[in-house]
Amino acid sequence: MEKTIVTTGKSIDLAIEAALTQLGLDRDSVSVMVLQQAKPGFLGFGAQPAKVQVTYEAPDPTPAPAAPKSALGSASRSSKPKAAAPVKKPKPVKAEPKAEAPKPAPKAEAPKAEKPAAPKQERKPRPERKPEPAKAPKEPKVYVPAAAGSVEEKIEVFLKGLLENMNSQAVPHAAKGEDNTYHVELVGEDLGYLIGRRGDTLDAIQHLCNYAINRDVEGHIRINVDAEDYRAKREDSLRKYARKKAYQVLKARRRTTLEPMNAYERHVIHATLQEMDNITTYSTGTEPNRRVVIEYVR
Repeated sequence: MEKTIVTTGKSIDLAIEAALTQLGLDRDSVSVMVLQQAKPGFLGFGAQPAKVQVTYEAPDPTPAPAAPKSALGSASRSSKPKAAAPVKKPKPVKAEPKAEAPKPAPKAEAPKAEKPAAPKQERKPRPERKPEPAKAPKEPKVYVPAAAGSVEEKIEVFLKGLLENMNSQAVPHAAKGEDNTYHVELVGEDLGYLIGRRGDTLDAIQHLCNYAINRDVEGHIRINVDAEDYRAKREDSLRKYARKKAYQVLKARRRTTLEPMNAYERHVIHATLQEMDNITTYSTGTEPNRRVVIEYVR
C-alpha cells in the first residue's frame, strides 16, 4: 500500500532528509517528486521553502479478528438441550504378556595393546651459510702511451687542453680500432659532470674532438669518446627500453613515439627492433628533437 507525505526545507535535499527522518527510511526505499523549488527572495522577503512529495510503501492493515460467540448467548437462542445418548464403554481386552527375548551376553572386550611411543626425532642443526666470496676487484687497465706524431697523440693533446679549460683532471687515452675508428677513454675521478644528462656533455666533447682532428688528418676518421663505460651501459638500457616499448605497441596495436635522441641512440633502437615481427621503426622530426616511432604492422 503506497502512502505519501509532503515536507518542506530550505533546499530540496533538506526537505527530503526531513521526510526520511520522519519516516525512519533510507533514500532507496522512497520515491521523491519535487513540488516547489526553493526561492531565496530579496532581503528575506518573498522567500519560499522547497517542497517535496515523498511516496513510500506501507504495510496493508490486518483485519481485526471476529469476537467469539459466548456460550450463554448460544444456549439462550437454542431450544432445550437434547439428551445425550449413552456412550457404550468398550470391554477391556486383556493383553497377553509378550515373551521377552533373551538378551545376548556381553562380549568380553579384548585388552587394547598399548602403542609404543614414537622415538623423538633429534633436530638436525642447520648448516651454516657460507659467506659469499668477495668479488675480485677489476684489474686496472694498462694504457700504452701514444706514439709521437700519431693521430692518437693529436687526439690526446686536444682533449687534454679541452678538459683543462673545463677544470677537469681527467686524462684521455686514445687507441685505434677497426675501420679507421679511434676509441678514447677518459680516466679520473668525478666524471659524472663530463658525461652529463643522458650523455649530452660527453656527446659534445666527442663532436668537438671529431671536428678538430679531422681538419688536420687525411681522409675522415671517427672518434668515440667514453667515460666509465657509459656508452656500453647506455646501449644496454636503450635495448631494454626499445623491447619494452615494442611489446606495448604489439599489445595495444598502436604506434608510440619515443623521447628525442641523437643519431647514435636512434641507430641502437632501429637495430634492436629491425628483426621483430609486426614491428617497424622510423625517425621523425628535426634535430635536436628527432625521435623514433615504433609502429605495429600486420
